[in-house]
Amino acid sequence: MILPKVKIRRILYATDLSENAKPAFSFAADLASRYDAGLIIVHVIDEHPSLEEKIVGYVRAEQWEEIKKRNEDEARSALIGKVSHRTLIGDVLDRFAKDAIENPEQVSFRTDGIMVVRGNPVEQILQQSVENGCDLIVMGTHGEGSLADAMIGSTARRVVRRSRIPVLVVRLPSERGE
Repeated sequence: MILPKVKIRRILYATDLSENAKPAFSFAADLASRYDAGLIIVHVIDEHPSLEEKIVGYVRAEQWEEIKKRNEDEARSALIGKVSHRTLIGDVLDRFAKDAIENPEQVSFRTDGIMVVRGNPVEQILQQSVENGCDLIVMGTHGEGSLADAMIGSTARRVVRRSRIPVLVVRLPSERGE
């Protein structure tokens, strides 16, 4: 049996901006490098979670302060829930991707887009993968015990079930260090 060659031209990396999302990003960046594929980074705003909670740990504290200073009025409003986080989160994602590219020890990859969208995370991840012509979706999930070990996270599970393209789900480290 002759296996067809796997062609991956564009990868969608879906992130919740948590510290634990970094291992999934490593997989996405490494695969993009190996396949010379473009990487689309997507964050979906579902509700209005605390912006500080989502961003702390994703970029260094100095970078977050720099982003806040550049966008001080919007940052202040976003942190108290009065306006969209789109620009701030876009800046955080952009900074994270640039750091990975500029770091010589890191794998090099091409970023084809950084998107912050609103809506249902499952719907938006699937929609963005189609609209951007992606060949693979990479995302993380939490493993928090025996029941969670048997079932992946609800967003990841629904994306896997509904996606028409392959989905790589990376188990994120738990707080217990497992």
